[in-house]
Amino acid sequence: MAVTDLINQDGGQRHFSFEVLPPLKGTGTDRLFATIGKLREFSPLFINITTHHSEYVYKQMDNGLLERQRIRRRPGTIAIAAAIQQKFGIPVMPHIICSGATVEDIEYELLDLQFLGITSLLLLRGDKAKEDRFFIPTPGGHEHTTDLIKQVKRFNEGFFANGEPIKRPGEKFDFGVACYPEKHDEAPNLEMDMAYLKEKQDLGAQYAVTQLFYDNRKYFDFVAKARAMGITLPIIPGLKPLAKMSQLSVVPKTFHCDIPQELAQEAVKCKTDEDLRLLGVEWTVAQCRELYAHGVNNIHFYTVSAVDSVAEIAKQLL
Repeated sequence: MAVTDLINQDGGQRHFSFEVLPPLKGTGTDRLFATIGKLREFSPLFINITTHHSEYVYKQMDNGLLERQRIRRRPGTIAIAAAIQQKFGIPVMPHIICSGATVEDIEYELLDLQFLGITSLLLLRGDKAKEDRFFIPTPGGHEHTTDLIKQVKRFNEGFFANGEPIKRPGEKFDFGVACYPEKHDEAPNLEMDMAYLKEKQDLGAQYAVTQLFYDNRKYFDFVAKARAMGITLPIIPGLKPLAKMSQLSVVPKTFHCDIPQELAQEAVKCKTDEDLRLLGVEWTVAQCRELYAHGVNNIHFYTVSAVDSVAEIAKQLL
């Protein structure tokens, strides 16, 4: 069953899903599969797999100068998606991103995924390079998620990106997109950011998964504004429990979200990472229960550095 159908299924049952990273190059799959093993007992609706096409690094040359090179630290998203689906029998939803990929690269990703029977995608622009002031599209690639959506739609209609017809079109892709209750950091304001979400819906996006947040009021306000704008697709809340003291400064900076004052006041009282992890579990459980009380039945978890916490949260809730 397509992820879209799973998300839209009626019955009032509560479900969760989670995101994982492909392993670093050369490290194997043991750690990743151990993560999934800890969470599979809670019957996740789907597993979301991130994609990191490439990033810039600087290497010193023999003459002492630095040369900027692109490398891939986490290859294998498609292969990992196939391995997870085969090993665990859990629906997977890999990221397809604009960053670091040409139109042709994306076309081959779609073909490979179709061959593997993986037809649920999360379409994203991807992050800009750390040293760039703004996103720079790959030559021959897409600048915006909307362009990527158009390519996938065209593929679903039976045409390659160059207009050539696909002789034997396979199963069509369903897809979702990301959204940002506290706005994307590059958007001038929340209203314009939400207008982009409306455009993605109008182009065919079937659901949206939010960036992480710690204040449910921001999610509720975001959904209310979205509905008023005619955005009707399911908006799945994305949560990440705090698990380390360092995250008090790193998370707001990295994900451009606020730590609510009540949580921040309790967090600064913590003396160790374990103290903060327990607080993170408590806070996220309360978030989930409030979301459930407001009729939200699908919750998505970001598991990086928080696998044990997510398992503990799921055990308390499901």
